[in-house]
Amino acid sequence: MGLTIGVDVGGTKIAAGVVGTDGKIGARTHRDTPANSVDATAAAICEAAAELIADHEVEAVGIGAAGFVSSDRSTVLFAPNLAWRDEPLGARVAEVLKVPVVVENDANAAAWGEFAFGAARDVEHMVCITVGTGIGGGVVIGGELLRGANGVAAELGHMRVVPGGHRCGCGARGCIEQYASGSALVREGRAQAESGSLAAAQMLSVCGITDPALLTGPMITQAATAGDPCAVELFDDLGRWLGEGLASIATLFDPATIVIGGGVSAAGDLLLRSATVAFEKNLPAKANRPHPKFGLALLGNDAGIIGAADLARRPAPAPEKHR
Repeated sequence: MGLTIGVDVGGTKIAAGVVGTDGKIGARTHRDTPANSVDATAAAICEAAAELIADHEVEAVGIGAAGFVSSDRSTVLFAPNLAWRDEPLGARVAEVLKVPVVVENDANAAAWGEFAFGAARDVEHMVCITVGTGIGGGVVIGGELLRGANGVAAELGHMRVVPGGHRCGCGARGCIEQYASGSALVREGRAQAESGSLAAAQMLSVCGITDPALLTGPMITQAATAGDPCAVELFDDLGRWLGEGLASIATLFDPATIVIGGGVSAAGDLLLRSATVAFEKNLPAKANRPHPKFGLALLGNDAGIIGAADLARRPAPAPEKHR
């Protein structure tokens, strides 16, 4: 299969691109996401893809969507930030575009992009964890994307690390997303500032603000990069949580490479340093087992587009057999 289109559906923007077999994006387009309307969201996806199809010989479309996607890669079972509930998105879009359409979880699509063309392109076993507002992830085992029996495997951000801890948007308490995400970074930074901490007040000054409510993740990242002690400590804490969680994930999947992406990964070594230390400390039997390689994602915001487009070239997995 030659050219395919990858569509990355976010809470505010739908980004689409024509992708070749080499993983390179040619033409691009985007639309705003009408998140409160199922019909309008499907229409916006179709419009974006149709714009690209008009100028390119496209053979299939892959859509990366946040939420649970059925094992046959056609239906969005549930999306936390969009109005999809048992939405037959693949069939709806295919009917309009007249080409095959594959739907995949957006974090899975990004992980596949990094596996096929990015930071893990030289291995067969990898874990990709995206640290942004929340935490997403994808797992590739033996060159195959792990989907599970129902298509909803590898929700890495909802691995519980603190029983009875902070309430998560998924309804559970203590998910790693509540401790190692960009949202957690901002929550802790604001709490420090509101406590009257002199170190946090200095951090606000470095960020050019006085009101803790205005503090953002990129501000903390910038302050930490500049060496602000409070911001560096916040990253140390976040990295510790992340490294501890990744130690458990590595115990389960034994990856050759762990790829860290998402907006918070822009901190680079600030994040990797503390995460690696915590990982090494918490990995079981660490002196008697090979350790995975850590690396930052290479494809940035394009990973979802590239991964979704490449997955559209691949046959659907066989349905789960029940005994």
